[in-house]
Amino acid sequence: MPRDPTLTANQQHVLDYITEYMTEHASAPSLREIADALQLRSHSSAQDYVEALVRKGALERLPQHRGLRLAHASRTETRRPALRELPLVGRVAAGSPILSDAHIETHYAVDAALFRPRADFLLRVVGLSMRDAGILDGDLIAVHRTQDADSGRIVVARLDDEITVKRLQRERGRLLLLSENPDFAPIEVDTRRASTFAIEGLYVGVIRQG
Repeated sequence: MPRDPTLTANQQHVLDYITEYMTEHASAPSLREIADALQLRSHSSAQDYVEALVRKGALERLPQHRGLRLAHASRTETRRPALRELPLVGRVAAGSPILSDAHIETHYAVDAALFRPRADFLLRVVGLSMRDAGILDGDLIAVHRTQDADSGRIVVARLDDEITVKRLQRERGRLLLLSENPDFAPIEVDTRRASTFAIEGLYVGVIRQG
């Protein structure tokens, strides 16, 4: 993309990476992804660059998790967003389908373009096990309904009839559910008991209320 004369060379480098990532994934990269891709010293360095780009008007913030938008994109958007009604799932009874009518507390109208792949339902987060991924207690997470997910993705999983949000990791025949908070230990799934574990969906974003 053309060089912005108000940006330093390093800021432009970060903006170029974010632009390429958003073109490919239709969402912004995490601070961890920015730091790793550009070999920055820490997530804090990535945060500093993002804040500088927001201050200089190259990026704009949106309310959802990874809520960044390229400034030039907002200037060209003239159509009204297409809204999608998403059910908010409450407490899920043991052994019952997650989208059973009995579990749905209410519905929210959400811009259908906010999440890729599409969001099929919302789930309220309880606890701080995913704090360092930007998912906090009380947040509503958007979930794409699927029964499979790549290693490294954040998933909504059913484990022993409890619904949990964790990062999925497959390694050397082991299946782990990882928290994003050092206070919580990894959970190893006993794959010999297949009935105790199932993926209910893929995390695609967060909506923070209040």
